[in-house]
Amino acid sequence: MPRPIYAQIHTDALRHNLMRLRQSCTDARVWAVVKANAYGHGLANVFEGLRGADGFALLDLNEAQTLRDLGWRGPVLLLEGVFEQRDLELCSRLDLWHVVHHEAQIDMLSKHKTQVPQRVFLKMNSGMNRLGFTPQAFRSAWARLNALPQVDEISLMTHFARADDAHGVDAQLQVFQQFSSDLPGERSLANSAAVLRHGTRDEVSADWVRTGIAMYGSSPDHGLHDAAHWGLLPTMSLRSQLISVQPLKAGDSVGYGGLFTAAYDITVGTVACGYADGYPRHAPTGTPVLVNGVRTRTLGRVSMDMLCVDVSALPSVAIGDEVTLWGNASTGQVLCIDEVAAAAGTVGYELMCALAARVTVSVV
Repeated sequence: MPRPIYAQIHTDALRHNLMRLRQSCTDARVWAVVKANAYGHGLANVFEGLRGADGFALLDLNEAQTLRDLGWRGPVLLLEGVFEQRDLELCSRLDLWHVVHHEAQIDMLSKHKTQVPQRVFLKMNSGMNRLGFTPQAFRSAWARLNALPQVDEISLMTHFARADDAHGVDAQLQVFQQFSSDLPGERSLANSAAVLRHGTRDEVSADWVRTGIAMYGSSPDHGLHDAAHWGLLPTMSLRSQLISVQPLKAGDSVGYGGLFTAAYDITVGTVACGYADGYPRHAPTGTPVLVNGVRTRTLGRVSMDMLCVDVSALPSVAIGDEVTLWGNASTGQVLCIDEVAAAAGTVGYELMCALAARVTVSVV
């Protein structure tokens, strides 16, 4: 039989989360952000659950081609725009919209030979300080684009840096409005955190929102609110089995480096899951896990192919019993991926994206 670790992608949860996000910004159209192979879920695996979105946003031209091959005929947005001149040829062929965030991309457009002008999203750096034109250069960039016959409609966008904390969106929103208020075109500002925390404000939700992590059942402000608070459901479950059960006496250690030493007699289960499967190697003793739906903890260092869990409190336990590393147990209990990530000192995004290719994935 194959190794017992596997992941499930939950189509109904994807639909539910998309609907939940729409409820927070009822007048805006929704980009389903599917970059990084749909946050590790697999683009083809999430397509059916997310095809109710108004458009898909991603980074990679190959993924854009995959969407068209899957039958999507609606808008597709390249969030980082094009990287070289010939990318524009594929934008024309696949009817892709793309972000413009620096002068070189305008230069490429000015040299592009096409009979069909392209839809672009002009990005302002309103305070994130990653991509985008400075507020002071934004108008001249718009004027350059507007003068090109290769460009059709120009939409305006920015990205909030702190929508997930108490600083909110007001400072960046003020900058964006100050330097773009009299320019025509649709607007796109809000990410998942902005949608859930501020999406009822028309100036935040604007014309398009870009929903990423929340669509996959992870809270964008975990630590303040969990996924259940926002009404989000897990879209990925990672499960395996116990492949060994053994007693540990007080004073015995577990795993490489002996990082965990038992203070009293316990029972240890070994799970077919390790960092080569995408589980975080730096997850410490105490990281939550479900065994037969019962919440317990990891013990010691995570290995390449295995990790150990405390099964002392389980009434009966045996080789082959189900272990849920995150997501839904078959018995109905839920372990939010954000809890596992927080214990490991990271975020749910990383765990989703790190799912290894050797893990069997099915869509349910």
